[in-house]
Amino acid sequence: MDEVKLRPFEKDDLEWLVDAHARLYTHDEGFDDSFGPLVRSILEDFLAGHDPACERGWIAQEGDQRLGSIFCVRLTADTAKLRLFLLLPEARGHGLGRKLLGACMDFAKGAGYAGMRLWTHESHRAACALYARSGWQLEASKSVHSFGQDLVEQTWTYRF
Repeated sequence: MDEVKLRPFEKDDLEWLVDAHARLYTHDEGFDDSFGPLVRSILEDFLAGHDPACERGWIAQEGDQRLGSIFCVRLTADTAKLRLFLLLPEARGHGLGRKLLGACMDFAKGAGYAGMRLWTHESHRAACALYARSGWQLEASKSVHSFGQDLVEQTWTYRF
């Protein structure tokens, strides 16, 4: 993982990222086929109208292989939203998640946001542990039925 580069998300990454999310969340979490279209909608909205001064997406890549992603988008004038944080299984456990999260948080701070927010599921234990180690605070948890599964949604926040 020493040769992994973070590069800007591009339109050509859309199909790979939709497929990777749908495939992994179906396999790992048992999500139904409604998850892929949600990811597609988020990415299409980003491509159609993101403000590069305060919104950015990254793809982690080693050689020709894409390994993960993370996005920083505007939630409010002073709060950024972390979205679409994904690592392929073979990329986990090598510090790449920390590198992606750090790049996203550094960008948000540099863009002038006072804080960040993210939405995830309790079952993403490694990601939640990374958020906690990075200074994020668990703000709320609630049981829901989404993507064909009973889940516990979580909202995490970070203040710069």
